Amino acid sequence: MYSVNELEDKLIDLAFAEDIGDGDHTTLCCIPEDAMGKSHLLIKEDGILAGVEVAKRVFARFDSTMQVEVFINDGAHVKKGDIAMVVTGKVRSLLQTERLMLNIMQRMSGIATMTAKYVERLKGTKTRVLDTRKTTPGMRMLEKQAVKIGGGVNHRIGLFDMILLKDNHVDFAGGIANAINRCHDYLKAKNLDLKIEIEVRNFDELRQAMECGGINRIMLDNFSVEDTKKAVEIVNGQYEIESSGGITFDTIRDYAECGVDFVSVGALTHSVKGLDMSFKAC
Repeated sequence: MYSVNELEDKLIDLAFAEDIGDGDHTTLCCIPEDAMGKSHLLIKEDGILAGVEVAKRVFARFDSTMQVEVFINDGAHVKKGDIAMVVTGKVRSLLQTERLMLNIMQRMSGIATMTAKYVERLKGTKTRVLDTRKTTPGMRMLEKQAVKIGGGVNHRIGLFDMILLKDNHVDFAGGIANAINRCHDYLKAKNLDLKIEIEVRNFDELRQAMECGGINRIMLDNFSVEDTKKAVEIVNGQYEIESSGGITFDTIRDYAECGVDFVSVGALTHSVKGLDMSFKAC
């Protein structure tokens, strides 16, 4: 299994190959090889900054001689007009790393900014905001980093670090009890210690899951606020509870006030707007 840093390096290498191909002919034709310069990262919209550390990896991986002076770190609130960093190096390197760095930082900052809004919306409750696997292929590690920077919680990284028995698993397995029992048999056979969550669609499935037991968390899928309150009373603290499905910024606090532990929000990563910024000569 790859480490987070190895996955990030592979993403960076692939992104450079995609963008530069056999050469940035625009830069190569008009910028002398020995020309040196500086560029600054200008923030053009208020939000939460994310991706500074990844940007440093982008610069170092492309050209180890580039020097980065950071003025604002990941997780900081930024406002229009702020200068987050200044990078000094070969002008060719500044131009060829600009777009990849901006693509990463704009997206990560957009995710962190949206996450922070949801976190603020839940202030005063015990409920935590979870992300999902609804991420951009190849960029999951970066997007989930951005959720954490914004104050959210990573649900699971992928299919390997937690058991989540969703509706299709239950249906193909022949029911709640079959899915949970087969899960335990598998974990024992493979000598794995993973948390188990099961998705339930109605009160009958909730009852079956609780009767079977052997789980850590119950996901209430597309429950109304009224039904969520009832489900929280039924569970009565025996298991962690996650609300999921169709929950918006406007309704998330209503679910939190029912007493659930988590609310998962796919919108944190699947439909976020990037934070506006630019990388200009200075």
